[in-house]
This record gives sequence, structure tokens and C-alpha cells, in this order.
Amino acid sequence: MLWLEFSIVLFFIFLGSKMGNIGIGYAGGAGVIVLTMFLGLKAGSVPVDVIMIIMAVIAAIAAMQKAGGMDYLVHLSEKALRSNPQHITFMAPMVTYTMTLLAGTGHTAYSTLPVIAEVSKEQGIRPSRPLSIAVVASQIAITASPISAAVVIFAGLLEPLGVSYITLLAIAIPSTALACVVGAIAANFLGQPLEKDTVYQNKLKEGLIKIKGETDYSPTKESKISVAIFLTAILCVVTYATFISKKIAIIENPTISRNDAIVAIMLLAAALISLICKVDLAEISSMSTFK
Repeated sequence: MLWLEFSIVLFFIFLGSKMGNIGIGYAGGAGVIVLTMFLGLKAGSVPVDVIMIIMAVIAAIAAMQKAGGMDYLVHLSEKALRSNPQHITFMAPMVTYTMTLLAGTGHTAYSTLPVIAEVSKEQGIRPSRPLSIAVVASQIAITASPISAAVVIFAGLLEPLGVSYITLLAIAIPSTALACVVGAIAANFLGQPLEKDTVYQNKLKEGLIKIKGETDYSPTKESKISVAIFLTAILCVVTYATFISKKIAIIENPTISRNDAIVAIMLLAAALISLICKVDLAEISSMSTFK
């Protein structure tokens, strides 16, 4: 029976991946129906807090992206990478780690991957080295982000054991960052150097590989404002969680819980970005952030 249940789970994951976009969620609901109503498994409680946090964070990110904030973050990432290009294998994971840490989702790091590959080729560094650890770092950071669903769930499990949300972040952030550094050291020795790769050198001589150089981008005022609002919202979340923690207890009788505060603050951030940056809310639903 266990193998049948496991096969059903894999089937609906595969079905959702084939549907694409939000189809993974649709397929997940169908899988729950099959497992509970037809196979008699008992369903667990619906993680309403987690779902609401994910929706609120996505709303804020979507508003920021529409205001040009994501392009601005990619621009800042490119500047950081080009400031020390010879150490791209170590800089790349730190950039993607930071982006995920702030956004709560690894999807924000995807837009930096072409930049990482480009800077690597310019420096004669095998792109697979920084790219491999950069992707890993973007996912590891999810377990340390103050607004990620993973941290919220884990904090809920640990708080009854005496480990607070702030303590969890104080442990997770430095440990995961250090793990990325160790991973970058290992990735720095992967594969042949490009100057010794005959296939790459032949393609370079034939003109099949082109180096584009630094992109021409001028950030708008709205893009800077949207990023500032989003980062301020994250700071507010961490500050409020610190104030209501039992160890700090600056706010002894909070009127709103930490999880509800995360949802409210991120929705407030989305509202402020939309109003100040004049974001067209009708266009947000069709943006790639939701796909």
C-alpha cells in the first residue's frame, strides 16, 4: 500500500509539472482527493498560515517587479559581480543567496544566472563552476529567509521546544551562508579551465560563442522606491518578531501574531508600491511571478 500511495504522489507531481505554472497546485489538490477519499488516508491540517504568507509575499514581489524593482536588483547584482569578477565563483552564490534571503523565494535568482555566465566567460572561468553553486545557494537561502514559508513552518515546530523564531534565524543565516562558501570552494575545482577546453576554444574561434559585456541599464525612481519599500517591509517583519519574542518581550501582549503580521506587512508593502509607483494591478495577474 505504501508503494501505491508513493506512486500516486509521484504521478500527480509529474502531472502538475507537465501542466506547468499553477498546475502543480491543481494537481496537488487532485492528489489529496485520491489519497483521502479513495485510499482512506487521513488528511492533515491545511497550512493556512503558510499559504497566506506565500500569497502575500508573491503579491509584494509582483508589485515590485511591475515597478521595475526586480530589474534594479539584477542591475545591483551585476554591479556586485563585476566589481570582483575574478572571484565570480565565490561572488555568485553570495548574490543569489542574498536575493533569496530577502525575497523568500529562489525564483528571484533566476534572472541573475545569465549575468553570472556572461561574467564567467569574460574572465575565462568555466561557467558551470559559479552557476552550479549559485543555484544551490539560491535554494539553501530559503531555509534562512525571514519571510519564507519554510522558516515559518520550522519556527512553529521549534517554538514549543524553546527555540524562538529569532534564535532560528540567528543560527540558520550564518550556517547556511558558511555552507555556501564551502560549496563555492569545492565548485572552484570543477571541470577543466576554459583555456584548456578544446571544444570551447574551437567554438570561440568559430564565433559560436559571443561575449556581450555589461548591459546598459538606467534604474528609474520607481524601481528604487519599490525595492526600498520591500526591504523596509522585511526589516519590519524581523523587528516585530524580535519585539514579541519571549526573550526580548518589548511587546508583551501583541495584538497580532507573527505569522499574521508577516501577511499584513507584506500586503501593506504591495499596496504602498502600487500606490506610490502607480502600478497597474490589472497586469500583475499575468506576470511571470505567478507562473
